[in-house]
Amino acid sequence: MNEFGFDTLNIASMAIALVVFIICLVVWFYLNRASVRANEQILLLNELLEQQKQQTELLLRLGQAANPDNGAKALPAGEPILFKDFIAER
Repeated sequence: MNEFGFDTLNIASMAIALVVFIICLVVWFYLNRASVRANEQILLLNELLEQQKQQTELLLRLGQAANPDNGAKALPAGEPILFKDFIAER
């Protein structure tokens, strides 16, 4: 008979392989997308942590300047205190 012809078994196996390939591509796409979003969130959280550290340091210096009885040094006169320094920005 014709050994090089397409029969139903070959067509079915190629169709199953194609469906599995498409499913793998979809799964890879969503995993890759989730990974990129997670990395962006980690960067934003690290930036927020740095801003919170700066705010905590500024609040400690303000608290020490308001209470000079503890022997703490006051804020330098040349450094203005701005309201935006207290609010974390995105």
